[in-house]
Amino acid sequence: MISSSSKQWEVYIIQTESGKLYTGITNHFDRRLKQHQSHRKGARFFHLSAVEKVVFRESQPNRSAASKREAQIKKMSREAKLKLIYN
Repeated sequence: MISSSSKQWEVYIIQTESGKLYTGITNHFDRRLKQHQSHRKGARFFHLSAVEKVVFRESQPNRSAASKREAQIKKMSREAKLKLIYN
């Protein structure tokens, strides 16, 4: 069994049906996406507008690095996030 500390962490961006962008981190992407889609243990952010698609995923070596990258992305303007996603 793999402990959560040895799993690969990811930073991700999800676009909602209303066009808003949500940034998060996880070490089990498929499970986390299902949580967001089902509103069970997912972010409250998705109660207002449902998940449309995943637009960005980036691997990180550990939770600390993922959290730092998440914070960096969250500070970006929408324009900068779109450049990150589509370039």
